[in-house]
This record gives sequence, C-alpha cells and structure tokens, in this order.
Amino acid sequence: QVQLVESGGGLVQAGGSLRLSCAASRRTFSNYAMGWFRQAPGKEREFVATINWIGGTYYADSVKGRFTISRDDAKNTLYLQMNSLKPEDTAVYYCVAGRVDITVIVPRGYDYWGQGTQVTVSS
Repeated sequence: QVQLVESGGGLVQAGGSLRLSCAASRRTFSNYAMGWFRQAPGKEREFVATINWIGGTYYADSVKGRFTISRDDAKNTLYLQMNSLKPEDTAVYYCVAGRVDITVIVPRGYDYWGQGTQVTVSS
C-alpha cells in the first residue's frame, strides 16, 4: 500500500514561513503529478499547487508568489515552502498524487492522499 505522509505543519504568526514535507512510502510517483490541497473549517477542499515529473508547476492565484512547490524524487519527497503567510491560509494541508496534468485542480483527479497536516496562521 502506497502512503503519503505530511509533516511540517504548525502555528505561525502572519507574515511568517513554514515548509511542509510529504514523504512517499516508495518510489512510485516519479511520473505522477504531485501537489497540495487544503481545507479550512466549514469550507470545501481547494487546490493549492502541483508539480510534474519534469518540474513544471501550477499554483492557485491565492498563493502565487508566496508559496513554492518542489520535489526530490531521489528522496521520494514533496515540499511546499510557504512564505508571507496570512490568516486565510489556515487549513489542513493534504499531499496528493495522480496521473493527471498539473492543471487539474479538482480533488477527484488525484488517486492518492495523505492524512493532512494542520497549518494555523495567527493574526
């Protein structure tokens, strides 16, 4: 069973930074799109960013210029560097993987999901 395990969430003040990591249980995602979704309390799950196996990236407008997605396939790890965090970035962040184009921003496009990590940004 392939697993995605997120880490790096926590509490940070507005304007601060966090880096999320997502470790894959084995090297099966080298030709998958991988990415991040998030879900705030009372809201639907929403797309954050994706990256493909050749380094192409795609971002939600709300995080463009503040967040950077990257992957290290040798370490089976996906990252999300989050800078200039805002209270509205508060959510549970999920790592995902799927055999789709990186412009797919609907949750049902992704077959594999992590358990999520909480990010809380205080004002």
